Amino acid sequence: MAHQNRATLPNTDRFTGRAETYDRFRLRYPSDTILALLRTWTGLQPDWLIGDIGAGTGMFSEVFLANGNPVIAIEPNDEMRSLCKQLLPTWPLLEVHSAIAEATGLLDASVDMVAAGRAFHWFDIPRALTEFRRVLKPDGWLVLVSLGRDKGEDPQSRDFEHLLTHHGIDDHYARASFRVHENLHEFFAADHHHFEIDGQQQLNWETFLGQTMSLSIVPQPGHPRSEDFHRLLRDYFNTHASNGILTAPTKCWIDAGRLSTQ
Repeated sequence: MAHQNRATLPNTDRFTGRAETYDRFRLRYPSDTILALLRTWTGLQPDWLIGDIGAGTGMFSEVFLANGNPVIAIEPNDEMRSLCKQLLPTWPLLEVHSAIAEATGLLDASVDMVAAGRAFHWFDIPRALTEFRRVLKPDGWLVLVSLGRDKGEDPQSRDFEHLLTHHGIDDHYARASFRVHENLHEFFAADHHHFEIDGQQQLNWETFLGQTMSLSIVPQPGHPRSEDFHRLLRDYFNTHASNGILTAPTKCWIDAGRLSTQ
């Protein structure tokens, strides 16, 4: 089968073939910190209905479910949504729907909080914000959390970004979309709050490979670039790891606020 350029694929298909790897290896959200901030910033209560948009495998939904909140998880990708549905027996307050951020299918003024994790940069932002305004109750809140590698200027970070840029499959497109996080203040009319958490993780080869393969810009097995990418990735790990462990910086961005009216 011919390989498509990932830039030609809908964003809803970007993680097809990666869902299980994503769920196994991606960083989990710092639940206690997020909930503490949201209680302070927004007055979050356990009876608030949360719309988790672009819910993926349900990692962000679980933050709110653990707080006692009912959550409607909206996820268009079949593989990601299937894994999210596996949470249903554990969390009876969870619903999982097939829809997109720009047309969630949620009722008008029905949710207290719209939440989006590591999916927001893939949305059609103007259309998604219009949809969020429709489904949020008056004075409802938008919460955006992003968590992943810290794209710093140290040699280790630069080498990894260079590897993705020159041997990935669409990094220019992906990196351009990430820049939306630099201007989140433009979306909020009032009560905008922002917090960042710097961290690090210790990765062996298996975990590092898994996290990397979960990125949508990395060639999957069978892609013409896959073998070269895998070889270069191993070289990168051997260069920067110490005693078989790579120490990698991470960052978590947490934003909350009330949306402007247009």
